[in-house]
Amino acid sequence: MNGSPQERILVVKLGALGDVVLALGPMAAIRRHHSQAHIVLLTTRPFADLGRACPFVDEVWVDSRPSLMKSPWGVWRLRHRLVAGRFDMVYDLQTSDRSSFYFQLMWPRRPQWSGIARGASHPHDNPRRDFMHTIDRQRDQLARAGIADVPAPDLSWLSGDISGLGLDERPLLLLVPGGSAHRPEKRWPAGRYGELAAAYLARDWQVAVLGSGLEADIAAEIRRMAPATLDLAGRTGFGELASLGRKAAHAIGNDTGPMHILSAAGAPSTVLFSSASDPDLTRPVGPRVTVLRRQRLADLAMAEVAATVAAE
Repeated sequence: MNGSPQERILVVKLGALGDVVLALGPMAAIRRHHSQAHIVLLTTRPFADLGRACPFVDEVWVDSRPSLMKSPWGVWRLRHRLVAGRFDMVYDLQTSDRSSFYFQLMWPRRPQWSGIARGASHPHDNPRRDFMHTIDRQRDQLARAGIADVPAPDLSWLSGDISGLGLDERPLLLLVPGGSAHRPEKRWPAGRYGELAAAYLARDWQVAVLGSGLEADIAAEIRRMAPATLDLAGRTGFGELASLGRKAAHAIGNDTGPMHILSAAGAPSTVLFSSASDPDLTRPVGPRVTVLRRQRLADLAMAEVAATVAAE
């Protein structure tokens, strides 16, 4: 299907951050396949600005994820907008119960649909789909819709100003010690990050801690052990993360969204997984990504992590 000026395409990708980054390759393939189409991305508010900066889409719609029980009018407004969009094709890269429900909402003007919704014109019915890495699964989904040659995520278009972050010309080690607050089992202990920071500061590297403002306490604990560590918690958006990924000699972090940006931007990366998540399904991708996994991350020694760090 070659794009035409009249063709309207909807891509559904609601979150989370790592999943959005992994979907950038499929989005680039969709853009190439529908080169003249008007492509709308339906996503959630945290990723709206990222979508607006993305060269693979023309417009971003924010999904407030209304509940049929709590906000029936919100569901009605969403239905009205989806139907009024008069889309020729929808690529559901979320493939969840919610996104499949949107296909049902669009009755009686349902467009062609790539996804897992019952009645989809291009169903992804591979029985192994739940056992495939996200990128492999979406490549297989798009192949069934006639789109081949899905590239790896490309973040060359994403950048931010890091001139005011206090960086110098020493090799830069980035630490990402946070993650979902309700999933503490996915975090390597902050004390181990502190040991690592102290070891690389002693080698005359610059070490910086990344994370949200809500993770300032973790950064503070690391800095108590390694006071010269640069605390960037709450100071970096998506663009700054991409620029830091290009500058870094290495990045080390838990299974969390920022590691996907750093890795895809080019940073040699070490990503730490516990039994709470499966790297075969969700690991970040990039030029050089090392995965270390333990049943309990507390059992992972600092020396083993340090052994993966790229040479200066």
